[in-house]
Amino acid sequence: MFDNLVRHIQKFVALNAEEQIILKSYVKIESVKKKQFLLEEGQVCHANWFIVKGCLRSYTLKENGNKQMVQFAIENWWLTDYFSFENKKPSQLFIQTVEDCELISIDDRTAEELFVRLPQLERYFRLILQKSFAASLMRLQYMFNLSPEERFHHFNDNFPAFIQRVPQYMLASYLGFTPEFLSKIRAKIADS
Repeated sequence: MFDNLVRHIQKFVALNAEEQIILKSYVKIESVKKKQFLLEEGQVCHANWFIVKGCLRSYTLKENGNKQMVQFAIENWWLTDYFSFENKKPSQLFIQTVEDCELISIDDRTAEELFVRLPQLERYFRLILQKSFAASLMRLQYMFNLSPEERFHHFNDNFPAFIQRVPQYMLASYLGFTPEFLSKIRAKIADS
């Protein structure tokens, strides 16, 4: 599992064999069953998770009790609540497994020490965060400028892996509409 993380990092920065050993001493490798919480609202987030296998979701609860999906993450993606992780403040998010997962995490209490020992990892995480931030801005643009049906088609065209792996009600929440509306869109596609 650790090799998956090293391969991903080396797409952005170099790590020699000695540096890989240092990195391995700072990460935690874990298997987590489907529907398990990694973080619950009100807790302080102490980890950043790299997905080796599986799917995670982050969501918040609306006032009416409905879950609003914020983000999904699949293989070779990172997921955390950066606000809570960086500021040591209680999270407003839940992070939960959607599938059985193989995860690698970096703990907030040792991350700074790791960056001192392997400074190229700061560059790696900066590049990852830039990509993530750009994707978040793009999502906002689509939410404001595309119709619900256009949002679904865009998501389906660009992230087909999620369509098969994420339950319909989660996908609908992420795209900003009801599961019933998503069923109508899918029925229309099936009929055409």
